Amino acid sequence: MSWKRKLKVIGIVVVVALAVYLALPQNHYIVRALIYQKVNIDDYKIFNNRTVKAGEAQPWKLHPAYNTYKLNAEQLQYFNDFRTVAFLVIKDSSLLFESYWDGYGKDSYSNSFSMAKSIVSLLVGCALQDSAIKSIDEPIGNYLPEFKVGDKSKITIKHLLTMSSGLSWDESYSTLFSLTTKGYYGNNLPGLVLNQYVVNEPGKTFEYRSGDTQLLSLIIEKATGKTLSDYASEKIWTKVGAEHDALWCLDHKNGVEKAFCCFNSNARDFARFGQLVLNGGKWNGEQLVPAAYLQESLTPASYLFDPEHNKYVDFYGYQWWMITIDGLKVWYARGLLGQYIFIIPDLNTVIVRLGHVRNSNKIDGHPEDVFKYIRFGIDISNNTLISNE
Repeated sequence: MSWKRKLKVIGIVVVVALAVYLALPQNHYIVRALIYQKVNIDDYKIFNNRTVKAGEAQPWKLHPAYNTYKLNAEQLQYFNDFRTVAFLVIKDSSLLFESYWDGYGKDSYSNSFSMAKSIVSLLVGCALQDSAIKSIDEPIGNYLPEFKVGDKSKITIKHLLTMSSGLSWDESYSTLFSLTTKGYYGNNLPGLVLNQYVVNEPGKTFEYRSGDTQLLSLIIEKATGKTLSDYASEKIWTKVGAEHDALWCLDHKNGVEKAFCCFNSNARDFARFGQLVLNGGKWNGEQLVPAAYLQESLTPASYLFDPEHNKYVDFYGYQWWMITIDGLKVWYARGLLGQYIFIIPDLNTVIVRLGHVRNSNKIDGHPEDVFKYIRFGIDISNNTLISNE
């Protein structure tokens, strides 16, 4: 047999072997990942979704200085450089400023990416208030039988909330074979997260894991007997006056929510989560999330060591990030492509930024654009205050 014929036969064998490999049920996600290659803020269009139903709409009141602020050249350039689609500022419970780009508007859906983790944290608080979950110090094996024995039996709900479970989740975003890629494009999230094993002692070190949030969502489902979307609708979305139904992407039709990433809404309605936190968990006088739990959520888990930055945690609580900028304390939710909800209690302000790209540079563990968007929002707030004195 000639070498050309041998190469042809080898090529055919490789193609057939690859086709067989990709045809295996556990590898279907690879085809989808290869087709789409990069995640997108419009990915709700390629997934099955469950509706998070809204109730009676409560449109934002317009601030007396609504949209009187004019973005300067530096701000416009930065928004353009990182392909921003929405920037919004709520001040004193009123809509102060909003701007949209790239064909997006006030009603456009956009993926939350990991901002969804902060939403799941709020829902844990709701489940505590309902006594569906008794305590965050409970072992998760009380809800998930796969975690009843061995080292996994030591993991508590609090460990999941603080990203200190010590589990084997691989948070890589750039590799085709990481659990995060499988979780995003695959069709069996419970199978991925329930079959993990312990690699580090729980409650000792901080290591960001989307799998921890996914386990929290399974606990909420088990404890409440409701899907995550239905529970979010009942306990928060219908109460905070969302103007649109939200969409939560599923791992397959009628499956479970991609709780770690994929809550789809618009800037105005995303801001309601920030306002709820700013209100101490209350909306229209009703306590939706326990105040004590929310206060804990927004307090750094300073007893955890962060090996990546070689320091104890001063930036993360229960699925919420925190930072101090120019003397102002800021709590925030953040997503992969620069999705942010910022809460600045001293200014009674909520800022939302949505877009296609996040600044890849980091300052002390925070994306560089966090500093920019917060300062842009502060500038909008301060100039508005001056103009209305």
